[in-house]
Amino acid sequence: MNTIFTVADKQLQLDRLPLGQSNRSLQAWDAADELLLQQALPLLNERAGLKVLVMHDLFGALSCALGDYPHSQQNDSVLSQQATVYNRQQNGLSADSVCFIDSVTALPADLDLVLLKVPNNHGYLRFMLQQLSQVVRPDTLIIAAAKAKDIHKNLLAIFEQELGPTQASLAQKKCRTIHCSPRGEARAFTYPIQWELPDYQLTLVNHANVFAKEQLDIGARFLLEHLPMLDAGALVADLGCGNGVLGLALLKQQPEAKVIFTDDSYMAVESSKASVELNAAELMSQCEFRTDDCLAGQADQSLDYVICNPPFHQQQAVTEHIAWQMFNDAKRCLKAGGKLRIVANRHLPYYEKMTVLLGGCRHIASNNKFVILESTKRK
Repeated sequence: MNTIFTVADKQLQLDRLPLGQSNRSLQAWDAADELLLQQALPLLNERAGLKVLVMHDLFGALSCALGDYPHSQQNDSVLSQQATVYNRQQNGLSADSVCFIDSVTALPADLDLVLLKVPNNHGYLRFMLQQLSQVVRPDTLIIAAAKAKDIHKNLLAIFEQELGPTQASLAQKKCRTIHCSPRGEARAFTYPIQWELPDYQLTLVNHANVFAKEQLDIGARFLLEHLPMLDAGALVADLGCGNGVLGLALLKQQPEAKVIFTDDSYMAVESSKASVELNAAELMSQCEFRTDDCLAGQADQSLDYVICNPPFHQQQAVTEHIAWQMFNDAKRCLKAGGKLRIVANRHLPYYEKMTVLLGGCRHIASNNKFVILESTKRK
């Protein structure tokens, strides 16, 4: 796959992170990026000093195309921020012109131009627009883009409800742009939400971009029935923690445990923190909450256990590379004799991967859709 992105007579080398053969076969940009830039770059060339915000720029294609023009970039993913830094570096662009903002931090005020890649998660989109409603002016230019098949009446209604009058362009390269004129009225936030898990006497907190945000993921529910028994004081990583239900349930069952809640999503980590505060505030001192690319920031041979419900997609691309990275990080971070326990769809080849990587794999339980597997790191 050609990783050269050509825009405005400039060629950019762009890659997805984490780097690997599977990810290098996937483009780090799409036609929606091109349409946004076709409309934004002339404005930036004509009018100096515009205050620009880029939202949901997954691998930094928009940021790189803006070059050294000052702008802010908001994402919910620490990996997206790292991809932006990496791609700007390999194209000789300074990091000083970009201000990174995470998804749970307030946006800068008095914006002149907003470029928004529309996420698939409409709850997250609504939250993003509610954030914008707090800071934009009626004359702020808001341009969004997505695949044409994803821009429909219901999506345009979300823009209308949260910001103001909205129009969509005709399709180009199977994508369309959206222009929205803000009313200048701040909208109330609909997230985070709380919902009950009565079987475990828990109340969970979910921000807008957390997977299975209004009900328990069925894979996580199955793993809850088969949580490991730990030695006193064991250090456990809830890897890809989401709203923190696995680590929280483990803490409630075994309050002497210490749990690291870690996820690529800022909203997931904030949801985990809020869930623990709400259900087990007395155990907060035994918890750490960390946004990270899997376990990149965790010391070698420092964990007793890793529990995980690994994803098998990155955005819209179905891939096993995230799970493979999780397993490799778990191997590095587990102490000798430490254990990795996962839940996964039965059809995925994780038994073989864990056997090769960690020196064996044990079948804990299964049902008609999921399997729970555990490997022990060789001593």
